[in-house]
Amino acid sequence: MSDKFEISGNTHRVIFLIVFFFVVGNAQAQLQKKEVYGFVVDIDGQPLAGVNVRLTTSLDTVMAISSKTGFYKFYQIKGSNIRLNYSSLGLQIVDRSYPQYNTTDRVIAETVVLKPQVSVLKEIVIKKYKPIVFKEDTVQFNMGAFQFDRRTLLEDALKQLPNFQVFRDGSVYAFGKPITSVQVDGKKFFGGDVLTATRNLPADFIKNIQVIDFFGDEASAKGTKTGESEKILNIVLKDDKKKISFGQVTGGLGDQERYLASAGLNKFNDGQELSFVGSVNNTNTNLFSFGSPNGGGSRDRVMGELADFADPTDGFNAIGSLGTSFSTNLNDKISAFGRYSYTNTKNTTRGNSYLQSVYGNNIITNQEDYVTKTVDNAHHMNWGFDIKLSDSDLLKISPTFSWNKSKGNESRDRYIKNRQITNDGEYASDNSSTSPNAEVDILYAKSFKKPGRKLVYNLHLGYNSVDKKEDIVDRNKIIDSAFNQVQIKDSFLNQFVKSENKNQDIKSSLSIIEPVDKGGVLELNYDFSYTSIDARRLVHERNNELVDFGRVDSLSLSYDYAFSSNRVGMKYQQDIFNKFKYNIGFAVQPTELKGFSKDKSIQTSYSNVNLIPAAGVKWKFNENSDLSIDYLGKNNQPNFYQIQPILDNTNSQNIIQGNPELQAEFANRILAKYRKSIVKRGQYFESSIAYNFISNKIVSNRTTIPNSTIQKTTFLNTSGYYDIKAYYLFTAALFNDNIQMSLNGNADFYNNVTYINDIRNDGGHFLYSQSLQFRYMFNDVFEAELNGNYALNKATYKRPYNDQIVAHTGVLGLGSKYYVSAHGSFGVEVSQRLNSGYSSSSWTNINPTIINAYFEYTFMRNNLAMLRIQGFDLLNQNSGITRDVIGNDIFDVQNERLSRYFMVSLNFRLQKYPKKS
Repeated sequence: MSDKFEISGNTHRVIFLIVFFFVVGNAQAQLQKKEVYGFVVDIDGQPLAGVNVRLTTSLDTVMAISSKTGFYKFYQIKGSNIRLNYSSLGLQIVDRSYPQYNTTDRVIAETVVLKPQVSVLKEIVIKKYKPIVFKEDTVQFNMGAFQFDRRTLLEDALKQLPNFQVFRDGSVYAFGKPITSVQVDGKKFFGGDVLTATRNLPADFIKNIQVIDFFGDEASAKGTKTGESEKILNIVLKDDKKKISFGQVTGGLGDQERYLASAGLNKFNDGQELSFVGSVNNTNTNLFSFGSPNGGGSRDRVMGELADFADPTDGFNAIGSLGTSFSTNLNDKISAFGRYSYTNTKNTTRGNSYLQSVYGNNIITNQEDYVTKTVDNAHHMNWGFDIKLSDSDLLKISPTFSWNKSKGNESRDRYIKNRQITNDGEYASDNSSTSPNAEVDILYAKSFKKPGRKLVYNLHLGYNSVDKKEDIVDRNKIIDSAFNQVQIKDSFLNQFVKSENKNQDIKSSLSIIEPVDKGGVLELNYDFSYTSIDARRLVHERNNELVDFGRVDSLSLSYDYAFSSNRVGMKYQQDIFNKFKYNIGFAVQPTELKGFSKDKSIQTSYSNVNLIPAAGVKWKFNENSDLSIDYLGKNNQPNFYQIQPILDNTNSQNIIQGNPELQAEFANRILAKYRKSIVKRGQYFESSIAYNFISNKIVSNRTTIPNSTIQKTTFLNTSGYYDIKAYYLFTAALFNDNIQMSLNGNADFYNNVTYINDIRNDGGHFLYSQSLQFRYMFNDVFEAELNGNYALNKATYKRPYNDQIVAHTGVLGLGSKYYVSAHGSFGVEVSQRLNSGYSSSSWTNINPTIINAYFEYTFMRNNLAMLRIQGFDLLNQNSGITRDVIGNDIFDVQNERLSRYFMVSLNFRLQKYPKKS
């Protein structure tokens, strides 16, 4: 009871401080009298005389006219929330607001540039009703239609734009899909890295932001769009910001030995870019993500995670990183970009897990407590060259190289139960690995004299290698209580495992595009792909006294595996109609899979011919709504983990054996997507549904070893797999533009085919999430964000009887920021998570309450410096809880995460403009 009362008391103090700052700030603003002055110039920087300047506050409304020097001034102004309106015949009307100057007695307004007005009525309409422009594959946000503080970086600006979501780790979603790359004026910024752009580019530099459905360089060269697109961001800079140097330097210290230091320097010069970034910290933050849209993770996002203000990274991380990039025109025919980045990550993760392996009415449970430690060093380099060989010939060359080195160790205490059999076990391993990777993509496109006739050739060459060494110790005490006399047996495993895997792949495609009638285009294409794997695995066993018994031939391997396919096809596309387009195609694809072992009499060979139809239609009902339906088909080859023909008993309780007779899958997908926007109402709706069915689906076959806690996993092909994925997003401005609402939901169902003890089991896995978000801004003084989310994770099994396991998660979050003065702002973030249905009763903080608070104070000219005082996770409850359902496994995990700490940081923004910008 005392703990609860103490938390409640702290909460009341926070509320009192917010109210106190609000009342005092507004009272001071009402009592002070101010001077307000500034200058008005034209687009050439010349003073403008005779401009009508109208000033309004909460208590005052006055007028002034600019002098011959463009100067204007107001005296004895009362009230807060200063707004200035500039108007003159033949010039565009401009509005400016200065809520940050509520508590100062002198306001120096920024110099305002008035541009010529072509059509006053037209410009007013665009200003109010056209902040967003929808085009074919592009949605453009005109930043001048939105209000941002001068210091706002792109990451915070995106949070205020409709249809954008920004997660705590910096990953960005637009219209429900991840942003995978960023460009500035059509060129990749820092190699396209998302975090580098969003956490370094000031919003004040940006004219507009374009969200583009990008189908790849090959599709762009062909002028045809097939497959699924990714969303990329193109940032168009303001005309006077195309030549500028800028950056930031940040340093911070906190309790719990927390530290943060970062720096970024960037230079733009009319399409040329040079950047340097670097950071060191142990607060799980970074300046860049090295291209990963999920901030380094591969797990799919749920929009409702926006409601959770907890740090989403498992464990405790110390990160050091640096990088540099450039983009330039070498001459009038060659443009180039390049990037190098290095990161050093030290991670320590403590946690516990609960695994249920469902075998009908028999469930094997495995509860583990573990500690893992890793040290990763990663180097990444990529370049790009666009070469204009002639007016009709284009060549793109894009090489990539990376090198990773990792060292780690882990220890696990586990308790496994299978009916009356229990196992108390200890597992420990030390490992190290190196992985060099190299790729090159070459694209050649040629246009002919006949309009629309093209030849496009694409070549991809890839090589990657993983060399890994492991020392493994696995001790187990098995207790069998099934009989009157309890049986106790000990097992011990000590292995040294050295593995080498080399993967080489070649992909080549040639397309000829020919216009055949009015609006019709015929494409003939040939695709070739080849993948080879050269695998070596050497296993040595030792006893308790560490005496090496030598190589174990039954567990060692030397295996070569290759998969190749040839695909010949044709596609016809017709877009003569403005509102209706369609395409139809057909392809024949022979495939061949071969594998053989050099040290064992194992050989496999499989060939097949796939007939692949393709079709798509798109209806454009009007300028703001359309519907598209597409069918796609492709092969998925088995990976080496599934096909290796030996036993892997590295984990003595879960033995894995590949199946060299596996065949390639063939996946079919039907995707329907509908979009509609009502710009004048600020509304947007999008929905999609995808149906996937896979022939020869590769599934696991899990079996139990009689009278033990040991499980064995193999793989086989089967039919009957399908999944259905649905998604929708609706955004709207409520009452006025200050309140934005976003409503979205996902529903995914997987027909989870598995084999259990060699018997087919058609289970089901259903995932559902529903999210609601409100954003509110009041006169540039107060902003708030309210998020709510519900998620359902449900697994069902049919053998030997119907059964289901269900988990529910709900999150409610509120974030708010109040500008208490011209230089000070105060923010609070609160989120409550509610979890139900998870397996372990020993977990702590299963329903964490997260409270973060911060105070920011800006100073120096143009507020280029900022002092920040922050407290993270004030109640000290942050922890990570997840559930994964894979085959007949239900895996619940709780990991420790970065929790309560306090930090003081100082940030300096660096900006340098040319003399004439």
